[in-house]
Amino acid sequence: MVNINVFSQILGLVDRDIFNKLVQKYQCDRHHKGINSWTHIVSMLFCHLSSADSVRDISNGLRSTSGNMSHMGISRTPSKSNLSYINKHRDHRLFRDLYYKLLEHLWNRNYPRRAEINRLKRKVFLMDATIIPLCLSVFDWAKFRSAKGSC
Repeated sequence: MVNINVFSQILGLVDRDIFNKLVQKYQCDRHHKGINSWTHIVSMLFCHLSSADSVRDISNGLRSTSGNMSHMGISRTPSKSNLSYINKHRDHRLFRDLYYKLLEHLWNRNYPRRAEINRLKRKVFLMDATIIPLCLSVFDWAKFRSAKGSC
């Protein structure tokens, strides 16, 4: 699951003023049935960052962090039926416009750093250090270690 402290920091990147203006523009909280737009966006971000496969995973994952919900701006955890309802009925333009507004906001905020990167004199080499699990029954060349492998 996602570390809620890191998740809270990621939520801090979302400018609440921009978000609230978009909510007012599309009147998304007019008939929100107890789950406001902020709870919806937090739930959807949690879904992506925790690789949740269903609304049950989202609801249970957020419920397991019930003590830490207030600092994320959520008063109560949405149920499975609430998540399904708001996913079906909330105006999608809110999220589309939020994406573009945040992209513009964060792009302008990091402009000096991008200028520094463009002035680099040498090539920058990056190495991906993620672990890719290999199935030992399929990849014979990976048998140099019998303790590592997913099959």
